[in-house]
Amino acid sequence: MDHTKHLISLAAAAPLVFGVLLAMGGATGPVAWSGISAERMLANIKILSSDEYEGRAPASKGEELATQFIEKQFKQLGLKPGNPDGAYFQNVPMVGITADPAAELVFADPAGGKQMTLKYADDFVAWTKREEPQVSVDADMVFVGYGVVAPEYKWDDYKGADVKGKVMVVLINDPPVPDPNDPSKLDEKTFKGKAMTYYGRWTYKFEIAAKRGAAGCLIVHQTAPAGYPWGVVKNSNTGEQFSLVTADKGMSRSAVEGWMTYDKAKELFAMAGKDFDALEKAAVSRDFRPVDLGLKASLALKNSIRTIESKNVVAKLEGADPMLRDEYVIYTAHWDHLGIGPEVNGDKIYHGAVDNASGVAGLLEIARAYTEIQPPPRRSILFLSVTAEEKGLLGSQYYAEHPLYPLVKTLAEINMDGLNMLGPTKDMEVIGLGQSTLDDVVKAVAAEQGRAVKPDAEPEKGYYYRSDHFNFAKQGVPALDPSEGVDYVGKPPGWGLEMREKFTAEDYHKPSDKVKPYWTCVALSRICSFSERSAIASQIRKPTQPGRLGRNSRRQGKRCPSQPREGRTEYVPYRENMA
Repeated sequence: MDHTKHLISLAAAAPLVFGVLLAMGGATGPVAWSGISAERMLANIKILSSDEYEGRAPASKGEELATQFIEKQFKQLGLKPGNPDGAYFQNVPMVGITADPAAELVFADPAGGKQMTLKYADDFVAWTKREEPQVSVDADMVFVGYGVVAPEYKWDDYKGADVKGKVMVVLINDPPVPDPNDPSKLDEKTFKGKAMTYYGRWTYKFEIAAKRGAAGCLIVHQTAPAGYPWGVVKNSNTGEQFSLVTADKGMSRSAVEGWMTYDKAKELFAMAGKDFDALEKAAVSRDFRPVDLGLKASLALKNSIRTIESKNVVAKLEGADPMLRDEYVIYTAHWDHLGIGPEVNGDKIYHGAVDNASGVAGLLEIARAYTEIQPPPRRSILFLSVTAEEKGLLGSQYYAEHPLYPLVKTLAEINMDGLNMLGPTKDMEVIGLGQSTLDDVVKAVAAEQGRAVKPDAEPEKGYYYRSDHFNFAKQGVPALDPSEGVDYVGKPPGWGLEMREKFTAEDYHKPSDKVKPYWTCVALSRICSFSERSAIASQIRKPTQPGRLGRNSRRQGKRCPSQPREGRTEYVPYRENMA
Protein backbone atom coordinates (compact mmCIF):
# COMPACT_ATOMS: atom_id res chain seq x y z
CA MET A 1 0.00 0.00 0.00
CA ASP A 2 1.35 3.39 -0.97
CA HIS A 3 -0.49 5.25 1.71
CA THR A 4 -0.94 4.71 5.40
CA LYS A 5 -4.15 6.70 5.70
CA HIS A 6 -5.95 4.27 3.45
CA LEU A 7 -7.41 2.11 6.19
CA ILE A 8 -10.85 1.67 4.66
CA SER A 9 -13.46 0.92 7.29
CA LEU A 10 -15.81 -1.71 6.03
CA ALA A 11 -18.13 -0.47 8.73
CA ALA A 12 -18.10 2.89 7.01
CA ALA A 13 -17.31 1.80 3.49
CA ALA A 14 -19.30 -1.39 2.95
CA PRO A 15 -22.68 0.33 2.79
CA LEU A 16 -21.27 3.04 0.56
CA VAL A 17 -19.01 0.97 -1.66
CA PHE A 18 -21.40 -1.93 -2.02
CA GLY A 19 -24.20 0.51 -2.70
CA VAL A 20 -22.17 2.14 -5.45
CA LEU A 21 -21.51 -1.25 -6.93
CA LEU A 22 -25.18 -2.10 -6.84
CA ALA A 23 -25.89 1.15 -8.60
CA MET A 24 -23.25 0.54 -11.22
CA GLY A 25 -24.24 -3.09 -11.53
CA GLY A 26 -27.81 -2.08 -12.20
CA ALA A 27 -29.63 -4.28 -9.70
CA THR A 28 -33.37 -3.80 -9.73
CA GLY A 29 -36.08 -4.66 -7.26
CA PRO A 30 -35.63 -5.94 -3.69
CA VAL A 31 -32.10 -7.20 -3.08
CA ALA A 32 -31.50 -10.28 -0.93
CA TRP A 33 -28.02 -10.51 0.62
CA SER A 34 -26.90 -12.48 3.66
CA GLY A 35 -24.16 -10.01 4.59
CA ILE A 36 -20.44 -9.77 5.21
CA SER A 37 -18.76 -12.10 7.68
CA ALA A 38 -16.10 -10.39 9.77
CA GLU A 39 -14.97 -13.78 11.08
CA ARG A 40 -14.40 -15.10 7.56
CA MET A 41 -12.50 -11.96 6.60
CA LEU A 42 -10.28 -12.17 9.67
CA ALA A 43 -9.55 -15.83 8.95
CA ASN A 44 -8.47 -14.94 5.40
CA ILE A 45 -6.28 -12.08 6.66
CA LYS A 46 -4.54 -14.47 9.04
CA ILE A 47 -3.86 -16.92 6.22
CA LEU A 48 -2.53 -14.33 3.78
CA SER A 49 -0.32 -12.62 6.37
CA SER A 50 1.03 -15.82 7.91
CA ASP A 51 4.71 -16.78 7.98
CA GLU A 52 3.97 -19.45 5.37
CA TYR A 53 3.16 -16.77 2.78
CA GLU A 54 6.53 -15.05 3.37
CA GLY A 55 5.26 -11.52 2.82
CA ARG A 56 3.75 -12.22 -0.63
CA ALA A 57 6.49 -10.68 -2.78
CA PRO A 58 6.10 -11.00 -6.56
CA ALA A 59 7.93 -13.95 -8.14
CA SER A 60 8.24 -15.78 -4.82
CA LYS A 61 6.72 -18.70 -2.96
CA GLY A 62 4.43 -16.10 -1.41
CA GLU A 63 3.06 -15.11 -4.82
CA GLU A 64 2.36 -18.72 -5.72
CA LEU A 65 0.51 -19.33 -2.45
CA ALA A 66 -1.42 -16.05 -2.50
CA THR A 67 -2.56 -16.23 -6.13
CA GLN A 68 -3.57 -19.89 -5.76
CA PHE A 69 -5.51 -19.04 -2.61
CA ILE A 70 -7.41 -16.23 -4.32
CA GLU A 71 -8.08 -18.37 -7.40
CA LYS A 72 -9.42 -21.15 -5.17
CA GLN A 73 -11.74 -18.73 -3.39
CA PHE A 74 -13.06 -17.38 -6.69
CA LYS A 75 -13.75 -20.91 -7.91
CA GLN A 76 -15.52 -21.86 -4.70
CA LEU A 77 -17.76 -18.82 -5.09
CA GLY A 78 -18.74 -20.02 -8.54
CA LEU A 79 -17.29 -16.98 -10.29
CA LYS A 80 -16.20 -17.37 -13.89
CA PRO A 81 -12.59 -16.97 -15.00
CA GLY A 82 -12.01 -13.27 -15.60
CA ASN A 83 -9.62 -13.72 -18.49
CA PRO A 84 -11.42 -14.33 -21.80
CA ASP A 85 -8.87 -17.09 -22.48
CA GLY A 86 -10.56 -19.15 -19.74
CA ALA A 87 -8.03 -18.52 -16.95
CA TYR A 88 -8.28 -16.76 -13.63
CA PHE A 89 -4.93 -15.10 -14.26
CA GLN A 90 -3.56 -12.28 -16.37
CA ASN A 91 0.19 -12.70 -16.77
CA VAL A 92 2.20 -9.55 -16.07
CA PRO A 93 5.72 -9.62 -17.58
CA MET A 94 8.22 -7.84 -15.35
CA VAL A 95 11.94 -7.36 -14.97
CA GLY A 96 13.49 -7.76 -11.53
CA ILE A 97 16.79 -6.01 -10.82
CA THR A 98 18.68 -6.49 -7.56
CA ALA A 99 21.58 -4.17 -6.80
CA ASP A 100 24.53 -5.34 -4.73
CA PRO A 101 23.99 -3.81 -1.25
CA ALA A 102 27.75 -3.37 -0.88
CA ALA A 103 27.50 -0.30 -3.12
CA GLU A 104 28.78 3.01 -1.74
CA LEU A 105 27.83 6.49 -2.84
CA VAL A 106 30.79 8.86 -2.74
CA PHE A 107 30.67 12.65 -2.88
CA ALA A 108 33.97 14.31 -3.68
CA ASP A 109 35.26 17.87 -3.82
CA PRO A 110 37.87 17.88 -6.62
CA ALA A 111 39.14 21.32 -5.64
CA GLY A 112 39.38 20.90 -1.88
CA GLY A 113 40.19 17.21 -1.74
CA LYS A 114 37.30 16.43 0.60
CA GLN A 115 35.26 13.25 0.32
CA MET A 116 32.15 11.82 1.95
CA THR A 117 31.02 8.20 1.70
CA LEU A 118 27.39 7.19 2.22
CA LYS A 119 26.35 3.74 3.40
CA TYR A 120 23.71 1.83 1.44
CA ALA A 121 20.33 1.62 3.20
CA ASP A 122 21.43 3.66 6.21
CA ASP A 123 22.29 6.86 4.31
CA PHE A 124 20.98 6.30 0.80
CA VAL A 125 19.14 3.88 -1.45
CA ALA A 126 19.68 3.65 -5.18
CA TRP A 127 18.71 1.42 -8.07
CA THR A 128 18.57 1.34 -11.83
CA LYS A 129 15.76 0.54 -14.23
CA ARG A 130 18.25 -0.23 -16.98
CA GLU A 131 18.67 -3.91 -17.78
CA GLU A 132 22.45 -3.87 -17.48
CA PRO A 133 24.68 -5.99 -15.23
CA GLN A 134 26.48 -2.86 -14.05
CA VAL A 135 25.70 0.83 -14.20
CA SER A 136 27.83 3.63 -12.87
CA VAL A 137 27.90 7.38 -12.57
CA ASP A 138 30.79 9.73 -11.95
CA ALA A 139 29.38 13.14 -12.61
CA ASP A 140 28.97 16.73 -11.49
CA MET A 141 26.14 17.49 -9.07
CA VAL A 142 23.46 20.14 -9.54
CA PHE A 143 20.79 21.21 -7.06
CA VAL A 144 17.57 21.86 -9.00
CA GLY A 145 15.28 22.81 -6.12
CA TYR A 146 11.98 20.97 -6.46
CA GLY A 147 12.82 19.96 -10.03
CA VAL A 148 9.49 21.15 -11.39
CA VAL A 149 8.58 22.42 -14.84
CA ALA A 150 4.93 23.49 -14.65
CA PRO A 151 3.94 25.98 -17.37
CA GLU A 152 0.41 26.28 -16.01
CA TYR A 153 1.92 27.77 -12.83
CA LYS A 154 4.62 29.68 -14.73
CA TRP A 155 7.20 27.62 -12.86
CA ASP A 156 10.53 26.34 -14.21
CA ASP A 157 13.22 25.19 -11.81
CA TYR A 158 15.66 24.46 -14.65
CA LYS A 159 15.75 27.85 -16.39
CA GLY A 160 17.37 26.25 -19.42
CA ALA A 161 20.24 24.68 -17.43
CA ASP A 162 21.98 21.74 -19.12
CA VAL A 163 21.87 18.82 -16.69
CA LYS A 164 22.68 16.18 -19.28
CA GLY A 165 25.09 13.63 -17.88
CA LYS A 166 24.92 15.17 -14.38
CA VAL A 167 23.49 14.03 -11.06
CA MET A 168 20.52 16.07 -9.91
CA VAL A 169 19.75 16.70 -6.25
CA VAL A 170 16.07 17.48 -5.75
CA LEU A 171 13.59 18.19 -2.95
CA ILE A 172 10.44 16.11 -2.45
CA ASN A 173 6.86 17.41 -2.79
CA ASP A 174 5.69 20.64 -4.44
CA PRO A 175 7.20 24.04 -3.70
CA PRO A 176 5.27 25.26 -0.61
CA VAL A 177 4.45 28.72 -1.95
CA PRO A 178 2.95 31.04 0.71
CA ASP A 179 -0.35 32.79 0.11
CA PRO A 180 0.53 36.43 -0.68
CA ASN A 181 -2.47 37.56 1.39
CA ASP A 182 -1.78 35.26 4.34
CA PRO A 183 1.79 33.88 4.64
CA SER A 184 0.63 31.39 7.28
CA LYS A 185 -1.19 29.49 4.51
CA LEU A 186 -0.16 28.08 1.14
CA ASP A 187 -1.24 29.69 -2.10
CA GLU A 188 -4.25 27.77 -3.45
CA LYS A 189 -3.54 29.14 -6.92
CA THR A 190 -0.05 27.64 -7.05
CA PHE A 191 0.32 23.85 -6.89
CA LYS A 192 -3.15 23.64 -5.28
CA GLY A 193 -1.94 25.03 -1.98
CA LYS A 194 -1.74 22.33 0.67
CA ALA A 195 -2.77 19.53 -1.68
CA MET A 196 0.08 17.74 -3.44
CA THR A 197 0.03 17.70 -7.22
CA TYR A 198 1.73 15.09 -9.35
CA TYR A 199 4.71 17.47 -9.64
CA GLY A 200 5.41 16.70 -5.99
CA ARG A 201 5.56 12.95 -6.38
CA TRP A 202 8.92 11.23 -6.44
CA THR A 203 8.03 9.44 -9.66
CA TYR A 204 7.75 12.81 -11.41
CA LYS A 205 11.20 13.81 -10.16
CA PHE A 206 12.73 10.74 -11.80
CA GLU A 207 10.69 11.17 -14.99
CA ILE A 208 11.76 14.76 -15.55
CA ALA A 209 15.38 13.88 -14.73
CA ALA A 210 15.38 11.20 -17.43
CA LYS A 211 13.73 13.53 -19.93
CA ARG A 212 16.43 16.12 -19.26
CA GLY A 213 19.16 13.55 -19.84
CA ALA A 214 20.45 13.43 -16.26
CA ALA A 215 22.79 10.58 -15.40
CA GLY A 216 21.22 10.32 -11.98
CA CYS A 217 18.65 11.82 -9.64
CA LEU A 218 18.82 11.82 -5.84
CA ILE A 219 15.82 12.96 -3.83
CA VAL A 220 16.39 14.46 -0.38
CA HIS A 221 14.12 12.65 2.07
CA GLN A 222 12.17 14.66 4.62
CA THR A 223 9.53 12.86 6.63
CA ALA A 224 6.78 15.50 6.66
CA PRO A 225 6.69 16.39 2.94
CA ALA A 226 7.31 12.78 1.88
CA GLY A 227 4.54 11.49 4.14
CA TYR A 228 6.58 8.63 5.63
CA PRO A 229 9.85 8.10 7.54
CA TRP A 230 13.18 6.99 6.13
CA GLY A 231 12.53 3.42 7.19
CA VAL A 232 9.72 3.19 4.62
CA VAL A 233 12.02 4.45 1.86
CA LYS A 234 14.69 1.96 2.90
CA ASN A 235 12.41 -1.06 3.21
CA SER A 236 10.62 -0.30 -0.06
CA ASN A 237 13.71 0.29 -2.18
CA THR A 238 16.26 -2.24 -1.04
CA GLY A 239 16.25 -5.74 -2.48
CA GLU A 240 14.76 -6.64 -5.83
CA GLN A 241 13.09 -3.79 -7.73
CA PHE A 242 10.58 -4.55 -10.47
CA SER A 243 9.50 -2.80 -13.66
CA LEU A 244 7.21 -3.78 -16.48
CA VAL A 245 9.04 -5.15 -19.50
CA THR A 246 9.79 -2.36 -21.99
CA ALA A 247 11.08 -2.45 -25.54
CA ASP A 248 14.07 -0.21 -24.71
CA LYS A 249 15.06 -2.30 -21.66
CA GLY A 250 14.88 0.75 -19.44
CA MET A 251 17.52 2.71 -21.32
CA SER A 252 15.34 5.82 -21.49
CA ARG A 253 15.63 6.14 -17.71
CA SER A 254 18.48 7.82 -15.88
CA ALA A 255 21.27 5.40 -15.04
CA VAL A 256 20.71 5.82 -11.30
CA GLU A 257 17.65 6.81 -9.27
CA GLY A 258 17.61 7.09 -5.51
CA TRP A 259 17.09 8.87 -2.23
CA MET A 260 19.41 10.22 0.46
CA THR A 261 18.67 11.08 4.07
CA TYR A 262 18.06 14.65 5.13
CA ASP A 263 21.08 14.64 7.47
CA LYS A 264 23.47 13.47 4.74
CA ALA A 265 22.04 16.06 2.35
CA LYS A 266 22.86 18.80 4.82
CA GLU A 267 26.39 17.42 5.17
CA LEU A 268 26.71 17.34 1.39
CA PHE A 269 25.72 20.98 1.03
CA ALA A 270 28.05 21.99 3.86
CA MET A 271 30.94 20.23 2.09
CA ALA A 272 30.04 22.23 -1.01
CA GLY A 273 30.14 25.44 1.02
CA LYS A 274 26.39 25.91 0.66
CA ASP A 275 23.66 26.57 3.21
CA PHE A 276 21.01 23.88 2.70
CA ASP A 277 18.33 25.76 4.62
CA ALA A 278 18.92 28.93 2.64
CA LEU A 279 18.78 27.12 -0.70
CA GLU A 280 15.67 25.20 0.35
CA LYS A 281 14.02 28.53 1.10
CA ALA A 282 15.23 30.02 -2.18
CA ALA A 283 13.69 27.09 -4.08
CA VAL A 284 10.22 28.26 -3.03
CA SER A 285 10.32 30.97 -5.68
CA ARG A 286 9.79 31.26 -9.41
CA ASP A 287 13.13 33.10 -9.52
CA PHE A 288 15.11 30.06 -8.32
CA ARG A 289 17.90 28.94 -10.63
CA PRO A 290 19.85 25.63 -10.53
CA VAL A 291 22.93 25.64 -8.31
CA ASP A 292 26.14 23.88 -9.33
CA LEU A 293 27.40 22.25 -6.14
CA GLY A 294 30.98 21.98 -7.36
CA LEU A 295 31.08 18.34 -6.29
CA LYS A 296 31.11 14.98 -8.02
CA ALA A 297 28.98 11.93 -7.22
CA SER A 298 30.24 8.46 -7.97
CA LEU A 299 28.35 5.21 -7.63
CA ALA A 300 28.61 1.78 -9.24
CA LEU A 301 25.72 -0.69 -9.04
CA LYS A 302 26.30 -4.35 -9.80
CA ASN A 303 22.97 -5.91 -10.70
CA SER A 304 21.36 -9.31 -10.84
CA ILE A 305 18.65 -9.36 -13.51
CA ARG A 306 15.79 -11.72 -14.20
CA THR A 307 12.62 -11.61 -16.28
CA ILE A 308 9.50 -13.07 -14.68
CA GLU A 309 5.78 -13.32 -15.19
CA SER A 310 3.77 -12.30 -12.19
CA LYS A 311 0.00 -12.61 -12.03
CA ASN A 312 -3.10 -10.52 -11.66
CA VAL A 313 -5.95 -12.71 -10.42
CA VAL A 314 -9.29 -11.93 -12.00
CA ALA A 315 -12.80 -13.36 -11.76
CA LYS A 316 -16.04 -12.34 -13.40
CA LEU A 317 -19.67 -12.24 -12.38
CA GLU A 318 -21.54 -11.93 -15.64
CA GLY A 319 -24.37 -9.43 -15.74
CA ALA A 320 -27.91 -10.78 -15.96
CA ASP A 321 -29.08 -8.35 -18.65
CA PRO A 322 -28.00 -9.35 -22.20
CA MET A 323 -28.17 -5.66 -23.18
CA LEU A 324 -25.92 -4.49 -20.33
CA ARG A 325 -23.61 -7.40 -19.46
CA ASP A 326 -20.90 -5.97 -21.73
CA GLU A 327 -20.56 -3.01 -19.35
CA TYR A 328 -18.30 -3.50 -16.33
CA VAL A 329 -17.52 -2.41 -12.81
CA ILE A 330 -14.06 -3.38 -11.58
CA TYR A 331 -13.22 -3.97 -7.93
CA THR A 332 -9.47 -4.06 -7.13
CA ALA A 333 -7.20 -5.00 -4.23
CA HIS A 334 -3.50 -5.73 -4.52
CA TRP A 335 -2.33 -9.05 -3.11
CA ASP A 336 1.40 -8.30 -2.91
CA HIS A 337 3.54 -6.94 -0.11
CA LEU A 338 7.30 -6.62 0.49
CA GLY A 339 8.24 -10.28 1.06
CA ILE A 340 11.35 -11.01 3.09
CA GLY A 341 13.53 -8.00 3.87
CA PRO A 342 15.80 -6.37 6.45
CA GLU A 343 15.38 -7.82 9.90
CA VAL A 344 13.47 -5.70 12.41
CA ASN A 345 13.20 -6.90 16.00
CA GLY A 346 14.08 -10.45 14.98
CA ASP A 347 11.57 -10.72 12.13
CA LYS A 348 12.38 -10.61 8.40
CA ILE A 349 8.91 -11.38 7.03
CA TYR A 350 6.93 -8.30 6.03
CA HIS A 351 3.52 -9.80 6.71
CA GLY A 352 1.30 -7.05 5.30
CA ALA A 353 -1.82 -7.86 7.31
CA VAL A 354 -3.41 -4.44 6.88
CA ASP A 355 -1.41 -3.80 3.71
CA ASN A 356 -3.06 -5.52 1.94
CA ALA A 357 -4.22 -8.93 3.17
CA SER A 358 -7.18 -7.05 4.56
CA GLY A 359 -8.05 -5.55 1.18
CA VAL A 360 -7.96 -8.97 -0.46
CA ALA A 361 -10.17 -10.37 2.30
CA GLY A 362 -12.60 -7.54 1.66
CA LEU A 363 -12.51 -8.17 -2.08
CA LEU A 364 -13.34 -11.84 -1.53
CA GLU A 365 -16.17 -11.01 0.84
CA ILE A 366 -17.72 -8.48 -1.52
CA ALA A 367 -17.40 -11.05 -4.30
CA ARG A 368 -19.20 -13.57 -2.10
CA ALA A 369 -21.96 -11.06 -1.42
CA TYR A 370 -22.46 -10.49 -5.13
CA THR A 371 -22.91 -14.19 -5.79
CA GLU A 372 -25.79 -14.16 -3.25
CA ILE A 373 -27.65 -11.14 -4.59
CA GLN A 374 -31.12 -11.83 -5.92
CA PRO A 375 -31.87 -10.56 -8.44
CA PRO A 376 -28.27 -10.52 -9.72
CA PRO A 377 -26.72 -7.32 -11.08
CA ARG A 378 -27.55 -6.49 -14.66
CA ARG A 379 -24.02 -5.39 -15.55
CA SER A 380 -20.88 -7.51 -15.19
CA ILE A 381 -18.58 -7.22 -12.18
CA LEU A 382 -14.85 -7.96 -12.32
CA PHE A 383 -12.93 -8.83 -9.16
CA LEU A 384 -9.28 -8.03 -9.84
CA SER A 385 -6.48 -8.72 -7.36
CA VAL A 386 -3.37 -7.13 -8.80
CA THR A 387 0.33 -7.73 -8.41
CA ALA A 388 3.24 -5.41 -7.64
CA GLU A 389 1.40 -2.43 -6.18
CA GLU A 390 4.30 -2.03 -3.81
CA LYS A 391 6.70 -1.94 -6.76
CA GLY A 392 5.01 0.94 -8.55
CA LEU A 393 1.37 -0.01 -9.16
CA LEU A 394 2.63 -2.31 -11.89
CA GLY A 395 -0.19 -4.86 -11.94
CA SER A 396 -2.90 -2.23 -12.28
CA GLN A 397 -0.80 -0.33 -14.80
CA TYR A 398 -0.49 -3.46 -16.90
CA TYR A 399 -4.24 -4.11 -16.77
CA ALA A 400 -5.05 -0.49 -17.63
CA GLU A 401 -2.69 -0.66 -20.61
CA HIS A 402 -3.76 -4.20 -21.60
CA PRO A 403 -7.39 -4.42 -20.44
CA LEU A 404 -9.18 -7.73 -20.66
CA TYR A 405 -12.41 -5.84 -21.34
CA PRO A 406 -12.73 -2.46 -23.06
CA LEU A 407 -12.12 0.47 -20.75
CA VAL A 408 -14.62 2.45 -22.80
CA LYS A 409 -17.25 0.09 -21.35
CA THR A 410 -15.83 0.14 -17.82
CA LEU A 411 -18.18 2.32 -15.81
CA ALA A 412 -16.27 2.44 -12.54
CA GLU A 413 -13.22 1.17 -10.68
CA ILE A 414 -13.37 0.81 -6.90
CA ASN A 415 -10.17 0.11 -5.00
CA MET A 416 -9.66 -1.52 -1.58
CA ASP A 417 -6.26 -0.83 -0.05
CA GLY A 418 -6.19 -1.62 3.64
CA LEU A 419 -9.32 -2.14 5.75
CA ASN A 420 -9.85 -0.30 9.00
CA MET A 421 -9.76 -2.57 12.03
CA LEU A 422 -10.24 0.20 14.60
CA GLY A 423 -13.99 0.75 14.55
CA PRO A 424 -16.73 2.59 12.68
CA THR A 425 -16.49 6.24 11.68
CA LYS A 426 -19.12 8.92 11.22
CA ASP A 427 -17.48 10.26 8.08
CA MET A 428 -16.14 8.95 4.79
CA GLU A 429 -13.23 10.37 2.84
CA VAL A 430 -12.93 10.12 -0.92
CA ILE A 431 -9.42 10.58 -2.22
CA GLY A 432 -9.40 12.97 -5.14
CA LEU A 433 -12.93 14.21 -4.47
CA GLY A 434 -13.98 16.17 -7.52
CA GLN A 435 -11.91 14.13 -9.97
CA SER A 436 -14.72 12.07 -11.52
CA THR A 437 -18.47 11.77 -11.93
CA LEU A 438 -18.47 8.98 -9.35
CA ASP A 439 -18.50 11.72 -6.72
CA ASP A 440 -22.16 12.37 -7.47
CA VAL A 441 -23.02 8.69 -6.99
CA VAL A 442 -21.02 8.46 -3.77
CA LYS A 443 -22.70 11.50 -2.26
CA ALA A 444 -26.15 10.19 -3.13
CA VAL A 445 -25.44 6.78 -1.60
CA ALA A 446 -23.83 8.33 1.49
CA ALA A 447 -26.86 10.56 1.99
CA GLU A 448 -29.02 7.44 2.23
CA GLN A 449 -26.70 6.26 5.00
CA GLY A 450 -26.69 9.56 6.86
CA ARG A 451 -22.93 9.77 6.33
CA ALA A 452 -20.79 12.79 5.60
CA VAL A 453 -18.52 12.56 2.55
CA LYS A 454 -15.37 14.61 2.99
CA PRO A 455 -12.27 15.27 0.89
CA ASP A 456 -8.88 13.90 1.87
CA ALA A 457 -7.88 15.11 5.35
CA GLU A 458 -4.20 15.02 4.37
CA PRO A 459 -4.03 16.27 0.76
CA GLU A 460 -0.39 17.26 1.15
CA LYS A 461 0.57 13.57 1.08
CA GLY A 462 -0.67 13.02 -2.46
CA TYR A 463 -2.68 9.89 -1.79
CA TYR A 464 -4.65 10.28 -5.00
CA TYR A 465 -1.56 9.29 -6.98
CA ARG A 466 -0.48 6.46 -4.73
CA SER A 467 -2.79 3.48 -5.21
CA ASP A 468 -4.10 1.27 -7.98
CA HIS A 469 -7.19 3.35 -8.82
CA PHE A 470 -4.85 6.00 -10.28
CA ASN A 471 -3.90 3.89 -13.29
CA PHE A 472 -7.58 3.60 -14.21
CA ALA A 473 -8.19 7.31 -13.62
CA LYS A 474 -5.37 8.13 -16.03
CA GLN A 475 -7.23 6.20 -18.70
CA GLY A 476 -10.43 8.16 -18.06
CA VAL A 477 -12.24 5.51 -16.02
CA PRO A 478 -14.15 6.96 -13.03
CA ALA A 479 -12.25 5.62 -10.03
CA LEU A 480 -13.34 5.55 -6.41
CA ASP A 481 -10.76 5.40 -3.63
CA PRO A 482 -12.64 5.57 -0.32
CA SER A 483 -11.06 5.98 3.08
CA GLU A 484 -12.36 5.49 6.58
CA GLY A 485 -12.43 9.12 7.58
CA VAL A 486 -11.09 10.35 10.90
CA ASP A 487 -14.17 10.87 13.08
CA TYR A 488 -14.43 7.56 14.97
CA VAL A 489 -17.56 6.67 16.88
CA GLY A 490 -16.95 6.97 20.61
CA LYS A 491 -13.46 8.42 20.24
CA PRO A 492 -12.26 11.98 20.98
CA PRO A 493 -11.45 14.45 18.19
CA GLY A 494 -8.05 13.81 16.65
CA TRP A 495 -7.92 10.14 17.65
CA GLY A 496 -8.25 8.94 14.05
CA LEU A 497 -5.29 10.98 12.79
CA GLU A 498 -3.25 9.92 15.83
CA MET A 499 -3.86 6.27 14.99
CA ARG A 500 -2.83 6.85 11.36
CA GLU A 501 0.43 8.37 12.55
CA LYS A 502 0.95 5.49 14.97
CA PHE A 503 0.49 2.94 12.19
CA THR A 504 2.91 4.83 9.94
CA ALA A 505 5.57 5.02 12.63
CA GLU A 506 5.26 1.52 14.07
CA ASP A 507 3.84 -0.87 11.46
CA TYR A 508 3.75 0.56 7.95
CA HIS A 509 6.05 -1.42 5.65
CA LYS A 510 7.50 -3.19 8.65
CA PRO A 511 7.36 -6.86 9.73
CA SER A 512 5.07 -5.77 12.57
CA ASP A 513 2.11 -5.27 10.21
CA LYS A 514 0.41 -8.35 11.66
CA VAL A 515 -3.04 -9.20 12.98
CA LYS A 516 -3.46 -7.34 16.28
CA PRO A 517 -5.48 -8.49 19.31
CA TYR A 518 -7.27 -5.12 19.57
CA TRP A 519 -8.78 -5.29 16.08
CA THR A 520 -12.54 -5.02 16.24
CA CYS A 521 -14.97 -6.97 14.14
CA VAL A 522 -17.44 -4.09 14.39
CA ALA A 523 -15.48 -2.26 11.71
CA LEU A 524 -15.77 -5.26 9.42
CA SER A 525 -19.33 -6.40 9.87
CA ARG A 526 -21.69 -3.42 9.75
CA ILE A 527 -23.37 -3.44 6.38
CA CYS A 528 -26.18 -1.70 4.60
CA SER A 529 -29.71 -2.82 5.39
CA PHE A 530 -32.19 -4.38 3.02
CA SER A 531 -34.11 -1.12 2.57
CA GLU A 532 -30.93 0.93 2.01
CA ARG A 533 -29.69 -1.46 -0.66
CA SER A 534 -33.09 -1.41 -2.32
CA ALA A 535 -33.14 2.38 -2.35
CA ILE A 536 -29.61 2.50 -3.71
CA ALA A 537 -30.34 -0.01 -6.43
CA SER A 538 -33.50 1.71 -7.54
CA GLN A 539 -32.45 5.35 -7.32
CA ILE A 540 -28.83 5.57 -8.43
CA ARG A 541 -27.87 5.48 -12.07
CA LYS A 542 -24.54 4.87 -13.70
CA PRO A 543 -22.41 8.04 -13.60
CA THR A 544 -21.71 8.39 -17.31
CA GLN A 545 -22.74 6.88 -20.59
CA PRO A 546 -20.38 4.35 -22.17
CA GLY A 547 -17.66 6.22 -24.00
CA ARG A 548 -17.95 9.24 -21.70
CA LEU A 549 -16.04 8.06 -18.69
CA GLY A 550 -15.17 10.57 -16.04
CA ARG A 551 -15.77 14.24 -15.56
CA ASN A 552 -12.61 15.08 -17.53
CA SER A 553 -12.19 11.94 -19.55
CA ARG A 554 -9.88 11.93 -22.54
CA ARG A 555 -12.72 10.24 -24.39
CA GLN A 556 -14.54 13.54 -24.15
CA GLY A 557 -11.65 15.32 -25.80
CA LYS A 558 -10.16 16.16 -22.42
CA ARG A 559 -7.37 14.65 -20.39
CA CYS A 560 -7.86 13.03 -17.03
CA PRO A 561 -7.52 15.73 -14.33
CA SER A 562 -4.43 13.93 -13.01
CA GLN A 563 -2.65 14.69 -16.27
CA PRO A 564 -1.72 18.19 -17.49
CA ARG A 565 -2.98 19.25 -20.87
CA GLU A 566 -1.01 18.49 -23.99
CA GLY A 567 1.61 21.07 -24.81
CA ARG A 568 1.63 22.47 -21.29
CA THR A 569 4.01 20.14 -19.53
CA GLU A 570 6.95 17.90 -20.22
CA TYR A 571 5.63 14.62 -18.85
CA VAL A 572 2.80 12.19 -18.78
CA PRO A 573 2.60 10.45 -15.38
CA TYR A 574 2.75 6.72 -15.76
CA ARG A 575 3.01 4.98 -12.40
CA GLU A 576 2.93 5.45 -8.68
CA ASN A 577 4.33 3.47 -5.75
CA MET A 578 4.86 3.84 -2.10
CA ALA A 579 8.13 4.81 -1.37
